[in-house]
Amino acid sequence: MKKLVTLAIGALLASGAFAAEHQIKMLNTGKDGIMVFEPGFVQAAKGDTIKFIKTDAAHNSASFFAPKGAKGWKGKMDEEVVVTLSEEGIYMYQCDPHKPMAMVGVIQVGKATNLDEAKKEAANYSKSLAMNKDRLTKYLDQAK
Repeated sequence: MKKLVTLAIGALLASGAFAAEHQIKMLNTGKDGIMVFEPGFVQAAKGDTIKFIKTDAAHNSASFFAPKGAKGWKGKMDEEVVVTLSEEGIYMYQCDPHKPMAMVGVIQVGKATNLDEAKKEAANYSKSLAMNKDRLTKYLDQAK
């Protein structure tokens, strides 16, 4: 009986039955200013899902940086997107039409194994922004 319980627990863990869903709103105005994802930084575990919630119109979510081996995403305008995070590390994403306004976000899955590369990418990316040039760096500063 003890072996059966152990096997059942192992099967549940392997199936992702305990995976969490994190919700991120796509907003015209939020606590970090205009054109934001809220929250802008999310700490997640491998296998968790992220649900991008359509709160205001004319937004999408599209990844532009992910850990090696991770699958990126590109949501359609005005549609909710659900992404399952399969690899540890830092993921960065944007709202395509509001990129110049730094409508960006950061997700850390497990350990920040690619943090140095993410910081380099963020420095280059931020040069192309018209406003809120430090938003991405502020979110990355929360990664550990």
